[in-house]
Amino acid sequence: MIADRLADVRRRVARAALDAGRDPGHVRLLLATKTQPVHLVREALDADARARAEDPALTPVLVGENRVQELVAKGPELAGLATVHLIGPLQSNKVNAALRWASCIESVASLDLAERLSARATATLDVYVQVNVSGEETKHGVEPDAAVALAGEVAALPSLRVAGLMTVGARSDDAAVVRSGYALLRSLRDEVVAAGTQTATELSMGMSGDLELAVAEGATLVRVGSAVFGARPT
Repeated sequence: MIADRLADVRRRVARAALDAGRDPGHVRLLLATKTQPVHLVREALDADARARAEDPALTPVLVGENRVQELVAKGPELAGLATVHLIGPLQSNKVNAALRWASCIESVASLDLAERLSARATATLDVYVQVNVSGEETKHGVEPDAAVALAGEVAALPSLRVAGLMTVGARSDDAAVVRSGYALLRSLRDEVVAAGTQTATELSMGMSGDLELAVAEGATLVRVGSAVFGARPT
């Protein structure tokens, strides 16, 4: 089931990319594994490895954890199997634990957190600046009008590399509303690059229900959970 679902997601991404005139190979998949048991994550990684053996043009999937406690719990069993990102909010007192297992932090939304990561990173760490493009109070992220400046400040810190911007799409049934948020993130990314942060080319946006909209607006990384694993365990 997981192998079939993963293949279906790859087909969805490929169709969306081709419809937008993009190369499907420029869009990576990140498995959002919140509350998923390790054996299912490993099953998905095994399925990905088999698919790549058949088609070497495919890029390896990434793994993304929302919670540091899950990151720490699963870390030993996933070590060496996949590149792991932290995609959820990070509290200052959990920076050390996150850095032990995650190679990228996608949820940097303040200079204070960035400074803590910079001070504790032992090697160059990729980070994404998270932007709240929808303005919803339940969403984490810096306000859009402050995103470019924050990205520049983070990029100036030692040991950090701003790889791009990340957002969680608007909670709306109106595709135009969701897509406009992704278009805004793309525009902000372009401003960040033009302002001098040349490494910040990535756009982490789009999830299981709206990945086509994100790919159409230039997503380079889509985060999928239920589309691969089914309904999230409670």
